[in-house]
Amino acid sequence: MYIGIDVGGTKCALIAAEKEGEGCRMMERIAFPTGSLSEALEKFYEGIEKLIAKYGSCEGIGISCGGPLNERTGMILSPPNLPGWDEVPIVKMMEERFGVPTKLRNDANACALAEWRFGAGQGTTNMVFLTCGTGMGAGLILNGQLYAGTDGNAGEVGHIRLAEYGPSGYGKSGSFEGFCSGGGIALVGQMLAREKIQQGHPTAFCPTLGDLPSITAKMLAEYANAGDETALEVWRIVGEKLGQGISIIIDMLNPEVIVIGSVYARSGELMREAMEKVIKREALFFSADACRIVPAALGDQIGDYAAVAAAME
Repeated sequence: MYIGIDVGGTKCALIAAEKEGEGCRMMERIAFPTGSLSEALEKFYEGIEKLIAKYGSCEGIGISCGGPLNERTGMILSPPNLPGWDEVPIVKMMEERFGVPTKLRNDANACALAEWRFGAGQGTTNMVFLTCGTGMGAGLILNGQLYAGTDGNAGEVGHIRLAEYGPSGYGKSGSFEGFCSGGGIALVGQMLAREKIQQGHPTAFCPTLGDLPSITAKMLAEYANAGDETALEVWRIVGEKLGQGISIIIDMLNPEVIVIGSVYARSGELMREAMEKVIKREALFFSADACRIVPAALGDQIGDYAAVAAAME
């Protein structure tokens, strides 16, 4: 049995799983609110003890957590969505408590492992996973293994600047995350809606300036699918920027497949045409022809599979 720990800002989960051929079988999931560090650790210890008592010995523990963290030292380093989780030696704590090999991975790397082992990247040697959710990060499978960099921070593509000016993400105006994360897409929607209101042509999804904060990527997808011209323009811009970012990745890494999660997995058709036009224009054609771009396959369970994949490394 392997145990995965999926650490989130609002909730955590413990997952018990076992290998099943080339895949895995999920046996049990225990979820609970994250709470404080001490509360979460108590739940981790209690839940792991329960799972070991129920299913027998544990071969490995995997922890998937948002960064910043140091995968080499097994240390969680003050993630913004986990206040109070400052310099937590989580790997050492788990190994001392349970005597089981433990691996810490940032969530993008863990999700890359999951899609490579169990999802849309199966059978490939070179794969890139893009989170495209709350943030924009990448997990890199190169030459048949995870490439994490010196301390686990490889693949932070959200920090790449795509425009001198633009929505801010990852602490940088005009960044890949600023344009193409869920929050970034909402910011693009706010920019266009504000322009329309100032021109005297408010949009259906944002009739007044007071409605700007309520704009979300989900809302923009719903209105775009219903034919709203401004919402469609938002997705065209986002698609172009996604194509620009992906072109850089294709030229640098020459992957077989780029797997994109979250927002793209749900609303990829709204961006695909604009994305493909930019890739055709910007990327080396022979590298682009060798690369497939597909939505993530594991859906809402990707966090569970990510933690288990880290445990199975």
